[in-house]
Amino acid sequence: MAIAHIYTVAFQGIEARPVDVQVHIADGGSGQFTIVGLADKAVAESRERVRAALAAIGLAMPFQRVTVNLAPADLPKEGSHYDLPIALGLLAAMGVLPASEIANYVALGELSLDAAVTAVPGVLPAAIAANEQGRGLICPQACGPEAAFAGEIDILATPSLIALVNHMKGATVLTPPVPRMLAPSRTAPDLRDVKGQESAKRALEIAAAGGHNLLMIGPPGAGKSMLAARLPGLLPPLDAREALEISLIQSLSGTLEGGAISRERPFRNPHHSASMAALVGGGLKVKPGEVSLAHLGVLFLDELPEFARAVLDSLRQPVETGEAVVARANAHVKYPARFQLVAAMNPCRCGYLSEPARGCGRAPRCGMDYQSRISGPLFDRIDLHIDVAAVSASDLSLPPAAEGSRDVARRVAAARAIQRMRLAPHHLRTNAEAEGEVLEAIAAPDPAGRKLLTEAAEQMQLSARGYHRVMKVARTIADLGGAQSVGKPHVAEALSYRRITMV
Repeated sequence: MAIAHIYTVAFQGIEARPVDVQVHIADGGSGQFTIVGLADKAVAESRERVRAALAAIGLAMPFQRVTVNLAPADLPKEGSHYDLPIALGLLAAMGVLPASEIANYVALGELSLDAAVTAVPGVLPAAIAANEQGRGLICPQACGPEAAFAGEIDILATPSLIALVNHMKGATVLTPPVPRMLAPSRTAPDLRDVKGQESAKRALEIAAAGGHNLLMIGPPGAGKSMLAARLPGLLPPLDAREALEISLIQSLSGTLEGGAISRERPFRNPHHSASMAALVGGGLKVKPGEVSLAHLGVLFLDELPEFARAVLDSLRQPVETGEAVVARANAHVKYPARFQLVAAMNPCRCGYLSEPARGCGRAPRCGMDYQSRISGPLFDRIDLHIDVAAVSASDLSLPPAAEGSRDVARRVAAARAIQRMRLAPHHLRTNAEAEGEVLEAIAAPDPAGRKLLTEAAEQMQLSARGYHRVMKVARTIADLGGAQSVGKPHVAEALSYRRITMV
């Protein structure tokens, strides 16, 4: 009888839970191979992949009863990353590898039938978990660069099972992986390409400076999508902590490019046919959705009313709290989702409600019906509402604007620096995240501004949420202007971005 231990992880949200892989070989059973511990089908199929991988390196399965227990037994185990730890535990129980050394590692990776170790999602959170446990990490070579960001940790990034065996026997040495950063994109869209639309550009700058949500309403071809695509170019690059936060989510979703981490903020633009699980997360294995993949970046929803009503309403909680909570009978997980919502829509189905020469015969009823697809509570959570007018031929004939994304980005960076210093004691990043006493402390207007805000709130019938969002926007406008306090002009401009009615 022989037994060996090695560790791996099970993912619950961005948390990597430790799993003890126990491999037991006993007499009898005639080659029976059993995996227990609440494993899904992908884990159960590891038996065949492990069997073929061992044959590929010249080893045969023992003609005995092999039992693999994934403890704790009541924790669901999903995914193909259990292949490698099961194979290593089996090799240790067979005496091919030293069991005492194997027990000091967390391992994950999928095995090919030729014993190659292929990439799997979640290596970065697994590496961080291994570091916290004081253990090393064994992972696929393709995932080595992302694992290297976990800090001072012993990492064995192997291309194949035989290479790992040779390394542990001292026949060869695996090269330690090094962290890799993606080079900044040189083809980012520039704000200089947008002709006209000066008021929309101003709103875009305010949204970038304070992390505010933005809704653009205008006819087809007005440049709404063009403006939204240029928002990431106005945002400051991610700092090291933010880049790690985003990379954890990207690692779990399998979207890290070659294990390299980027300092650019994500920009996600799902199609309006996206399901609720695709947008906020969920599905059979409770994967992160678009709101989490856009964490600390931009989520752009074009043709907003065309999204299903239930899908749009599922955005209420993430927009308000910065978290996507997915509750299922067999899982309850949280994913970070502090994103900027940028939405675009036509004023009506045909898109020409405000143009009498091209309007349909059902106006204004067609616009009311179309815009009512967006619920009031979601509409109230959007800080900035702007009308984007059609671009005229004279605008298109103008030369490129003198001010481009780089010029606006400098002002945005200066405003963000002010917010970072002001909000650091409260562990917040932008004005859009401030609430309650913190918001009152940083964004309380002067007496003239307070009077204007109170009178406007009564006339416009602003909700408490709308009132506070005007304060946030006014604080950002003041930061862009370098003002210490929020005055009446800042409040007046912030109020101009709140719509009394949709039509």
